[in-house]
Amino acid sequence: MKLYGLFGKSLAHSFSQSYFRNKFKIEKINADYLNFESASAEQILDWIEQNPELAGLNVTIPYKTEVLRFVHESSQPVSDIGAANCLIIERNRNNFRIIAENTDFPAFTKTVKPLLKAHHKRVLILGTGGAARTVDYALRQIPQITEILKVSIRHHPEPKAGSELKSTWLLSDYDIVINCTPAGMYPDVNRYPEIPYHQLRAGMLLYDLIYNPEETTFLRKGRQAGCVVKNGMEMLILQAELSWRQWNP
Repeated sequence: MKLYGLFGKSLAHSFSQSYFRNKFKIEKINADYLNFESASAEQILDWIEQNPELAGLNVTIPYKTEVLRFVHESSQPVSDIGAANCLIIERNRNNFRIIAENTDFPAFTKTVKPLLKAHHKRVLILGTGGAARTVDYALRQIPQITEILKVSIRHHPEPKAGSELKSTWLLSDYDIVINCTPAGMYPDVNRYPEIPYHQLRAGMLLYDLIYNPEETTFLRKGRQAGCVVKNGMEMLILQAELSWRQWNP
Protein backbone atom coordinates (compact mmCIF):
# COMPACT_ATOMS: atom_id res chain seq x y z
CA MET A 1 0.00 0.00 0.00
CA LYS A 2 1.36 3.40 -0.99
CA LEU A 3 1.72 6.05 1.66
CA TYR A 4 1.45 9.83 1.37
CA GLY A 5 1.54 12.52 3.99
CA LEU A 6 1.80 16.07 5.24
CA PHE A 7 5.10 17.40 6.56
CA GLY A 8 4.97 20.39 8.89
CA LYS A 9 5.24 21.65 12.44
CA SER A 10 1.74 21.93 13.94
CA LEU A 11 -0.66 19.59 12.17
CA ALA A 12 -3.38 18.83 14.72
CA HIS A 13 -5.97 20.86 12.81
CA SER A 14 -4.70 20.24 9.28
CA PHE A 15 -7.02 19.62 6.36
CA SER A 16 -4.96 17.26 4.23
CA GLN A 17 -5.19 13.97 6.12
CA SER A 18 -9.00 13.91 6.30
CA TYR A 19 -9.27 15.13 2.70
CA PHE A 20 -7.03 12.45 1.24
CA ARG A 21 -8.36 9.63 3.42
CA ASN A 22 -11.87 10.51 2.29
CA LYS A 23 -10.68 10.65 -1.32
CA PHE A 24 -9.04 7.23 -1.03
CA LYS A 25 -12.20 5.75 0.48
CA ILE A 26 -14.57 7.19 -2.14
CA GLU A 27 -12.31 6.37 -5.10
CA LYS A 28 -11.31 2.97 -3.67
CA ILE A 29 -7.60 3.79 -3.76
CA ASN A 30 -5.36 1.46 -1.76
CA ALA A 31 -3.33 4.12 0.02
CA ASP A 32 -3.09 6.03 3.27
CA TYR A 33 -2.16 9.57 4.27
CA LEU A 34 -0.40 10.45 7.53
CA ASN A 35 0.67 13.59 9.33
CA PHE A 36 4.44 13.82 9.80
CA GLU A 37 4.68 16.48 12.48
CA SER A 38 8.27 17.57 12.88
CA ALA A 39 10.31 19.93 15.03
CA SER A 40 12.81 20.64 12.24
CA ALA A 41 13.04 20.45 8.46
CA GLU A 42 15.85 17.90 8.73
CA GLN A 43 13.41 15.29 10.02
CA ILE A 44 12.02 14.87 6.52
CA LEU A 45 14.91 12.54 5.66
CA ASP A 46 14.19 10.37 8.71
CA TRP A 47 10.51 10.06 7.78
CA ILE A 48 11.36 9.02 4.22
CA GLU A 49 13.93 6.47 5.36
CA GLN A 50 11.64 5.03 8.05
CA ASN A 51 8.63 4.69 5.73
CA PRO A 52 9.66 2.82 2.56
CA GLU A 53 6.07 3.00 1.21
CA LEU A 54 6.11 6.82 1.31
CA ALA A 55 5.68 8.07 -2.27
CA GLY A 56 4.75 11.72 -1.80
CA LEU A 57 4.53 14.53 0.71
CA ASN A 58 2.75 17.82 0.98
CA VAL A 59 4.73 20.47 2.85
CA THR A 60 3.20 23.17 5.02
CA ILE A 61 4.22 25.92 7.45
CA PRO A 62 7.04 26.52 8.27
CA TYR A 63 9.05 24.23 5.98
CA LYS A 64 8.08 25.15 2.41
CA THR A 65 11.40 26.93 1.93
CA GLU A 66 13.61 24.92 4.28
CA VAL A 67 12.89 21.55 2.65
CA LEU A 68 14.63 22.68 -0.53
CA ARG A 69 17.95 21.97 1.20
CA PHE A 70 17.14 18.26 1.04
CA VAL A 71 15.66 17.80 -2.44
CA HIS A 72 17.53 16.36 -5.40
CA GLU A 73 15.59 18.12 -8.14
CA SER A 74 13.25 21.10 -8.38
CA SER A 75 10.79 22.18 -11.04
CA GLN A 76 11.35 25.59 -12.64
CA PRO A 77 8.54 27.24 -10.63
CA VAL A 78 10.05 25.93 -7.38
CA SER A 79 13.45 27.32 -8.38
CA ASP A 80 11.91 30.67 -9.29
CA ILE A 81 9.73 30.90 -6.17
CA GLY A 82 12.12 29.36 -3.66
CA ALA A 83 9.38 27.31 -2.01
CA ALA A 84 7.75 23.90 -2.49
CA ASN A 85 4.55 22.41 -1.11
CA CYS A 86 4.66 19.06 -2.93
CA LEU A 87 7.43 16.45 -2.90
CA ILE A 88 7.61 13.39 -5.14
CA ILE A 89 9.68 10.54 -3.69
CA GLU A 90 11.26 8.21 -6.24
CA ARG A 91 12.81 4.99 -4.91
CA ASN A 92 15.33 2.51 -6.25
CA ARG A 93 15.88 -0.26 -3.72
CA ASN A 94 17.39 1.45 -0.66
CA ASN A 95 18.01 4.78 -2.39
CA PHE A 96 15.57 7.62 -2.94
CA ARG A 97 15.32 10.92 -4.77
CA ILE A 98 13.15 13.87 -3.73
CA ILE A 99 11.65 16.04 -6.47
CA ALA A 100 10.15 19.37 -5.43
CA GLU A 101 7.03 20.85 -7.05
CA ASN A 102 4.81 23.80 -6.26
CA THR A 103 1.09 23.18 -6.73
CA ASP A 104 0.14 26.23 -4.65
CA PHE A 105 0.89 28.67 -7.44
CA PRO A 106 -1.38 27.15 -10.14
CA ALA A 107 -4.08 26.62 -7.50
CA PHE A 108 -3.91 30.24 -6.41
CA THR A 109 -3.88 31.44 -10.02
CA LYS A 110 -6.98 29.45 -10.93
CA THR A 111 -8.92 30.67 -7.89
CA VAL A 112 -8.00 34.35 -8.09
CA LYS A 113 -8.47 34.93 -11.82
CA PRO A 114 -12.31 34.70 -11.81
CA LEU A 115 -12.40 37.41 -9.13
CA LEU A 116 -10.35 39.96 -11.05
CA LYS A 117 -12.07 43.02 -12.47
CA ALA A 118 -10.54 45.58 -14.81
CA HIS A 119 -9.55 47.89 -11.92
CA HIS A 120 -7.70 45.17 -10.01
CA LYS A 121 -4.13 46.06 -10.90
CA ARG A 122 -2.19 46.87 -7.72
CA VAL A 123 -1.58 44.19 -5.10
CA LEU A 124 -0.47 44.35 -1.48
CA ILE A 125 0.79 41.00 -0.16
CA LEU A 126 0.87 40.62 3.61
CA GLY A 127 3.82 38.41 4.53
CA THR A 128 7.23 37.66 3.09
CA GLY A 129 7.56 33.88 3.54
CA GLY A 130 7.13 30.97 1.15
CA ALA A 131 3.39 31.49 0.68
CA ALA A 132 3.92 35.17 -0.10
CA ARG A 133 6.60 34.36 -2.65
CA THR A 134 4.30 31.82 -4.28
CA VAL A 135 1.46 34.35 -4.58
CA ASP A 136 3.88 36.98 -5.88
CA TYR A 137 5.11 34.58 -8.56
CA ALA A 138 1.57 33.67 -9.60
CA LEU A 139 0.45 37.29 -9.86
CA ARG A 140 3.43 38.20 -12.03
CA GLN A 141 2.10 35.79 -14.66
CA ILE A 142 -1.16 37.80 -14.90
CA PRO A 143 -0.74 40.68 -17.40
CA GLN A 144 -3.23 43.10 -15.82
CA ILE A 145 -1.31 43.19 -12.52
CA THR A 146 0.94 46.25 -12.68
CA GLU A 147 2.26 46.57 -9.12
CA ILE A 148 3.01 44.14 -6.28
CA LEU A 149 4.30 45.02 -2.82
CA LYS A 150 5.16 42.40 -0.19
CA VAL A 151 5.28 43.65 3.39
CA SER A 152 6.12 42.13 6.75
CA ILE A 153 3.13 42.62 9.04
CA ARG A 154 2.63 42.74 12.77
CA HIS A 155 -0.34 40.87 14.25
CA HIS A 156 -2.84 41.86 16.88
CA PRO A 157 -3.42 39.29 19.64
CA GLU A 158 -7.09 40.29 19.52
CA PRO A 159 -9.15 42.94 17.69
CA LYS A 160 -8.57 46.45 19.02
CA ALA A 161 -10.41 49.38 17.53
CA GLY A 162 -8.20 52.19 16.35
CA SER A 163 -4.94 50.21 16.35
CA GLU A 164 -3.33 50.55 12.95
CA LEU A 165 0.06 50.14 11.36
CA LYS A 166 2.06 53.29 10.70
CA SER A 167 3.82 52.64 7.41
CA THR A 168 5.24 54.25 4.30
CA TRP A 169 2.47 52.79 2.12
CA LEU A 170 -1.23 53.52 1.95
CA LEU A 171 -3.68 50.65 1.85
CA SER A 172 -5.93 52.81 -0.32
CA ASP A 173 -3.26 52.74 -3.05
CA TYR A 174 -4.01 49.04 -3.67
CA ASP A 175 -6.89 47.20 -5.28
CA ILE A 176 -6.10 43.72 -3.92
CA VAL A 177 -4.86 42.71 -0.47
CA ILE A 178 -3.75 39.12 0.11
CA ASN A 179 -3.01 37.69 3.55
CA CYS A 180 -0.18 35.17 3.32
CA THR A 181 0.47 35.07 7.07
CA PRO A 182 -1.02 32.63 9.61
CA ALA A 183 -2.63 35.50 11.55
CA GLY A 184 -6.19 34.45 12.34
CA MET A 185 -5.74 30.75 11.67
CA TYR A 186 -7.54 28.36 14.05
CA PRO A 187 -7.18 28.18 17.02
CA ASP A 188 -5.85 31.79 17.19
CA VAL A 189 -8.96 33.16 15.51
CA ASN A 190 -8.78 36.57 17.23
CA ARG A 191 -5.48 37.48 15.60
CA TYR A 192 -5.38 39.50 12.41
CA PRO A 193 -2.86 41.43 10.28
CA GLU A 194 -2.29 44.97 11.54
CA ILE A 195 -3.24 47.18 8.58
CA PRO A 196 -5.24 50.44 8.32
CA TYR A 197 -8.65 48.83 7.81
CA HIS A 198 -10.37 52.24 7.64
CA GLN A 199 -8.75 52.65 4.21
CA LEU A 200 -10.63 49.65 2.76
CA ARG A 201 -13.21 50.55 0.14
CA ALA A 202 -15.92 48.86 -1.90
CA GLY A 203 -14.56 47.11 -4.97
CA MET A 204 -11.31 46.02 -3.36
CA LEU A 205 -10.51 42.30 -3.30
CA LEU A 206 -9.34 40.69 -0.06
CA TYR A 207 -8.00 37.14 -0.34
CA ASP A 208 -6.94 35.17 2.75
CA LEU A 209 -4.96 31.96 2.25
CA ILE A 210 -6.36 30.76 5.59
CA TYR A 211 -9.30 28.35 5.30
CA ASN A 212 -10.06 27.70 8.98
CA PRO A 213 -12.03 29.61 10.16
CA GLU A 214 -14.10 30.15 7.03
CA GLU A 215 -14.17 33.89 7.70
CA THR A 216 -11.15 35.37 9.45
CA THR A 217 -11.23 38.75 11.16
CA PHE A 218 -9.28 40.08 8.15
CA LEU A 219 -12.03 38.94 5.77
CA ARG A 220 -14.84 40.04 8.06
CA LYS A 221 -13.45 43.56 8.19
CA GLY A 222 -13.17 43.52 4.40
CA ARG A 223 -16.73 42.28 3.92
CA GLN A 224 -18.05 44.95 6.26
CA ALA A 225 -16.24 47.59 4.18
CA GLY A 226 -17.89 46.33 0.98
CA CYS A 227 -14.89 44.43 -0.37
CA VAL A 228 -15.05 41.18 -2.32
CA VAL A 229 -13.60 38.49 -0.04
CA LYS A 230 -12.21 35.00 -0.64
CA ASN A 231 -10.79 32.42 1.77
CA GLY A 232 -8.24 29.71 1.02
CA MET A 233 -10.47 26.62 0.93
CA GLU A 234 -10.85 26.35 -2.84
CA MET A 235 -7.13 26.87 -3.32
CA LEU A 236 -6.38 24.21 -0.70
CA ILE A 237 -8.56 21.61 -2.41
CA LEU A 238 -7.14 22.41 -5.83
CA GLN A 239 -3.51 22.21 -4.69
CA ALA A 240 -4.26 18.84 -3.08
CA GLU A 241 -5.68 17.47 -6.33
CA LEU A 242 -2.73 18.88 -8.28
CA SER A 243 -0.38 17.19 -5.81
CA TRP A 244 -2.16 13.90 -6.40
CA ARG A 245 -1.56 14.29 -10.14
CA GLN A 246 2.12 14.90 -9.48
CA TRP A 247 2.36 11.72 -7.43
CA ASN A 248 0.31 9.71 -9.94
CA PRO A 249 0.95 11.16 -13.43
